[in-house]
Amino acid sequence: MSALQAARKTRSAIAMGLCYASAGVGLLALALILAALVWNGFSGLAPRVFTEMTPPPGAAGGLLNAMVGSLIMTFFGVLIGAPLGLFAGTYMAEYGRGSKLTMVVRFINDVLLSAPSIVIGLFVYEITVVPMGHFSAMAGAVSLALLVVPVVVRTTEDMLNLVPGSLREAATALGLPRSLVIRHVAYKAARAGLITGLLLAVARVSGETAPLLFTALNNQFWSVNLNAPMASLPVVIFQFALSPYKEWQTLAWVGALVITAAVLALSIAARVLGAQRTSQ
Repeated sequence: MSALQAARKTRSAIAMGLCYASAGVGLLALALILAALVWNGFSGLAPRVFTEMTPPPGAAGGLLNAMVGSLIMTFFGVLIGAPLGLFAGTYMAEYGRGSKLTMVVRFINDVLLSAPSIVIGLFVYEITVVPMGHFSAMAGAVSLALLVVPVVVRTTEDMLNLVPGSLREAATALGLPRSLVIRHVAYKAARAGLITGLLLAVARVSGETAPLLFTALNNQFWSVNLNAPMASLPVVIFQFALSPYKEWQTLAWVGALVITAAVLALSIAARVLGAQRTSQ
């Protein structure tokens, strides 16, 4: 073996060692975070967490109103953002592939993907909360919708681009118009990928705190009024974790555990669907 080959192998071994060490550090940090979350979260887990409202200082209670508020705002955020993302991604993949408009939309979408969520919250605050004169759950849903759109746009375009062109050509040869080809051929072929993108979008917005602080604010009491402030689990966790009250801190750990479990379930479902899409 020449000296040059030996030097290359040495450098390769050093690089691989650094890669493994970096991965190990990251996994160790993740394991410590999850261990602390599980340890502190399970210690406060009780039936009242899912049946009682957020308590006043120094009292025991639950997170029912916060969980319901998060579900409501996430539902309406996805209801608003998912169709917009689906239609935009469909145009980019099916109608405007390679056009200048598609390039502009893709660039703006990439900017939105990397934009801090607090910026989105401030933007929605200016266009909805300030004109209305009060915080509201609908404003929170709009801010979450703006976070859903870029994720759905990216996954929709990517999944539709993976559909073989021969399928579209075969359907067109049978006399189907383009709209039906997209709906009955392209969407069916990319269905698992589209659902995966939607689940990833839900997983992303379900734990967002900053946009809701500027839009939905919070509500200690039970409220399902979309035109009024509404409690949400991420905001309650943020406020309770900073409080000096032991009961609130315990509920913050429990809420963090619930959100982590929900996001983990959605991520696993997205992975399973993605694996099914690959195997097909």
